[in-house]
Amino acid sequence: MSVTSTRTDRDRTDSAEIVELLGRYADMADLKDFDTPERVYADEVALDFESVVGVPPMTVPLDQYVEVLRGAFAPFAATHHVISGHVVALDGDRATVHAHVRAEHWLPAESAAGGPDCWLVVGFYDNEAVRTPDGWRLSRVKLTATHQENPQLAGGGGPVGQAG
Repeated sequence: MSVTSTRTDRDRTDSAEIVELLGRYADMADLKDFDTPERVYADEVALDFESVVGVPPMTVPLDQYVEVLRGAFAPFAATHHVISGHVVALDGDRATVHAHVRAEHWLPAESAAGGPDCWLVVGFYDNEAVRTPDGWRLSRVKLTATHQENPQLAGGGGPVGQAG
């Protein structure tokens, strides 16, 4: 008995590229590698981190978002984003991707001053991507937090919640 798939080879390739895109998204944050954001994002990015830090959704040019990212991640000695359970829905040159996330953000010991040193965000992403001449890029990032620990650390020197 054979099962006929409705997904084409191109669909499978596109889905794999979008999952890889979320890997680059996590690496960019965790490695603090903000020099080539065009490998991850479209020229404008719609952001929604309202459930994390209460900032209303907004759309910003990529260069402005990169400066937010630099400032947001600067206070942390290390971060680690685990993104899993990707569900990709393709619609031509557009796609949505739902994925689970566990993001940990550690302050340097001297900044924690004996208090908690890790801000944990657990939840899911509902992102959108667009196909560009250079491949798939994120055009919308929405993080919905279902659990947080030590959210007061989010303000550790920058608008971390806007970074994801």
